[in-house]
Amino acid sequence: MSSARADILARVRRRLSRTRVRDGQDRARREIDQWLAARACGPQPTLRGELYNAFIDRSEGQSTTVEIADDRAEAPGLVAAWLREHELPMQAVIWPELADLDWAGAGVKVVADGARDGDLVGITGAFCAIAETGTLMLCSGPRTAATTSLLPETHIALVEINRIVATMEDAWALARKELGKLPRAVNFISGPSRTGDIEQTIVLGAHGPYRVHVVLY
Repeated sequence: MSSARADILARVRRRLSRTRVRDGQDRARREIDQWLAARACGPQPTLRGELYNAFIDRSEGQSTTVEIADDRAEAPGLVAAWLREHELPMQAVIWPELADLDWAGAGVKVVADGARDGDLVGITGAFCAIAETGTLMLCSGPRTAATTSLLPETHIALVEINRIVATMEDAWALARKELGKLPRAVNFISGPSRTGDIEQTIVLGAHGPYRVHVVLY
């Protein structure tokens, strides 16, 4: 059976001229990349001043809270103080890339894993942030689970200030440059989830976190 199967598949590959198909796909991909690189951007807003100030303004307008740490090591202490202030659990699921920080010293118990039912706080990084809209861009991967930002009632993101870009176009350009190929999922987060379906009344936390807090460093 295995010999017959191999013979059938070999004949199919020959009839399909698989090598020519692959060459055509590679050529098409190169043409798409060239078109994207040469394409002129449409009209974009002019953002005055520092990008992080614009990001903070847009974020706070969408019910995201933002604070600034002096450096990355200070983030756990700020997160712990924010959790206590809002009477939230002092435990969280966290992206592995952030687990090296001194969370225990700050009084926060963290588990480096994706979120599951019952996890109330999720702590992530971000691929970048977009000043124009106050948006976080998160790219899923083996060590950057999308569930960590989507399932818990509270999402906390630690974001490097130098990873704030001006526009959505800049964010996609950065992804193409640094990632090579896009991940399975790219999530754009602009404040807590919300809906106005019922009597046009805005309700937070309808299909995701009730609250989003960003620590810039």
